[in-house]
Amino acid sequence: MTEIDAKIDALVPAWLNLPDIAEHLDVEVTRVRQLVKEGQLIAVRRGENRALHVPAAFIDGDKIVKGLVGLLTVLRDDGFSDAEMLEWLFTPDPTLPGTPAQALSENRGTEVKRRAQALAV
Repeated sequence: MTEIDAKIDALVPAWLNLPDIAEHLDVEVTRVRQLVKEGQLIAVRRGENRALHVPAAFIDGDKIVKGLVGLLTVLRDDGFSDAEMLEWLFTPDPTLPGTPAQALSENRGTEVKRRAQALAV
């Protein structure tokens, strides 16, 4: 869990706290905490009460966005910190178009993962 800086906070259009994610996924909050601990989600402390939040773009209805978990693994293997992953995922890329996070949610995860793998080279 990372402290969020203002630049990255501004890139992410919407955030969900852990109880909201638990409700979307129909699981207990402890399960959401486990998903964060396992690296399947990125959570950062933000807001007045420093509560943990996850980008809303990582949740698709009642599940984690397809391809996100594998992509986060690739980025971690490339040496990215949580903050760097968030910055990369939410920075617009005119060649995609949009952000990598948008491309994931639009089922264009193969291209996003290919680009993440190329970052390691």
